[in-house]
Amino acid sequence: MRETAAVALTLVDLTNLKDDCTPEAIAALCRKAQTPFGHTAAICIWPRFVAQARAAFGPGHPVRVATVVNFPSGDLDIDTVVKETRRAVADGADDIDMVIPYAALIASDEQAVRAMVEAVRAEVPQPVILKTILETGMLKDAALIRRAAEIAIEGGADFIKTSTGKVAVNATLEAADIMLRVIRDSRRNVGFKPAGGISSVAEAGLYLRLANTIMTADWAMPSTFRFGASGLLDDILSVLADGKPLSGVSGY
Repeated sequence: MRETAAVALTLVDLTNLKDDCTPEAIAALCRKAQTPFGHTAAICIWPRFVAQARAAFGPGHPVRVATVVNFPSGDLDIDTVVKETRRAVADGADDIDMVIPYAALIASDEQAVRAMVEAVRAEVPQPVILKTILETGMLKDAALIRRAAEIAIEGGADFIKTSTGKVAVNATLEAADIMLRVIRDSRRNVGFKPAGGISSVAEAGLYLRLANTIMTADWAMPSTFRFGASGLLDDILSVLADGKPLSGVSGY
């Protein structure tokens, strides 16, 4: 369990996307991401706080600054999302997490998804990375989740992400299985991010074990795997701090 916790710590996108988030909460989040046991992969915050976080960390800091666009509804027009993305990159974002127009995909409009991904991809220069949020809990159907993942990868996404954390059903192992298989079959260097509802080391271990089974052993690392979570870090630190045997997943 401690091994799983240590690995999971390095993969967490520590998230505060609360509607009432404040600059003080962002300052606290930046501090929390840097723990006695190491740092998280990133913090994930509203675009309006990117410049603050960038200034707090400074250039070249190991904790990345991730932000969201077309969030959470996925129904903004392309021009608006492009402007959001440009501003976030200019403010110093390292990761752009973009919600695909999933309602359009449910209505069989694949081109709307493709156009959005490609337009935002064009505004995200390396080494900034683009994560596409599929909102799998709304897509529901396995074939639709698979197709969303395929379109996102074809459009140039660096990561595919399950969820916004703002709907009733967020990350699930079933959706993770589908998405990881699409990544494997694409033969592209694309990462995976389960997000929403993962709050324990035991749960994190299930996702890590699934990823390393479908992909290869030790595939999961910050460049290929992230957890989008607000509460997971607390359990990780608890496990690392006390080292007591816990029930649940042992290893990954």
